[in-house]
Amino acid sequence: MNNQSNHSHTASRRIQSSTLILCSLILTVISQAASLTAQNKSVTPDEWKLVEEALGKAGSMQPGNVFKIGLPRNDLSVTVRGVSINPVLALGSWVAFKKMGSEAVVMGDLVLTEAEVGPVMRSLQESGIEQTAVHNHLLDESPRVMYMHIHGHGDAVKLAAAIRRALAYTKTPFNQSPGVTLKQFPPAEVDFPQVEKLLGRTGKDNNGVYQFSIARAEKITDGEMEVPPSMGVATAINFQPTGNGRAAITGDFVLVASEVNPVIHALRENDIAVTAIHSHMLTESPRLFFMHFWANDDAMRLARGLRAALDKTNSAK
Repeated sequence: MNNQSNHSHTASRRIQSSTLILCSLILTVISQAASLTAQNKSVTPDEWKLVEEALGKAGSMQPGNVFKIGLPRNDLSVTVRGVSINPVLALGSWVAFKKMGSEAVVMGDLVLTEAEVGPVMRSLQESGIEQTAVHNHLLDESPRVMYMHIHGHGDAVKLAAAIRRALAYTKTPFNQSPGVTLKQFPPAEVDFPQVEKLLGRTGKDNNGVYQFSIARAEKITDGEMEVPPSMGVATAINFQPTGNGRAAITGDFVLVASEVNPVIHALRENDIAVTAIHSHMLTESPRLFFMHFWANDDAMRLARGLRAALDKTNSAK
């Protein structure tokens, strides 16, 4: 009886021990999952929350201590040569803030209709925010779309409020989450891992548009401030699938003067149209030129053409 009792007691202790170990493992897994969720959750730093409130739109931190807010023109229905444009492809207004001592610098690109350009410019000028460029990025689009590049410095919240006042003259939507579009676009029919191999760079899907951001190898400055790639000085390449392995591409190459014509040649040799060449800033160093492009063709053929153009630039690998 004593032996049976001892065996029973030992078995009971083993069961209790196993139960405790199992519970401990479960708690560890739950704790790790909660920790990972907390790490992955996008939390706006306190110093930028008032900027979000003033602008009426949420933003996110970007490399280089840049706080960026996207304002896609989901209200616009734009076509280019028969292609219905996903707002992510070419209609993405944005503003980016960077601390400079006790103040902040803001730079951005506002997507506007022709009728909106004048009122927005007047409002920004009244608030002391400069325009550094107003121009097209596309050709043959309907309706006509213009792009206004801006620059300002001062109190970050006041800058955000000024931009919000200016955008009140537009139909820019503020009640949608970043990246949400109003239209349904065709599912991806493009082998984007192969596109990545051809370009030699890694991209990411953004609501139906596959995007590449390629920094230049040298440091870009504007006055005393280093301008990180996330403030608009990285080459942008966007692919929107259009069916049967084809894609519409647009974006802009960020170039120094000596690269402009070699890149034009490389793009045209591959049937990629150059739609604009111009500046986006006024006092940057080195002097930069932004070359916008368009094509709608076999995605792999376009990727090879874009790679030929990239190889003519001093882009980071």
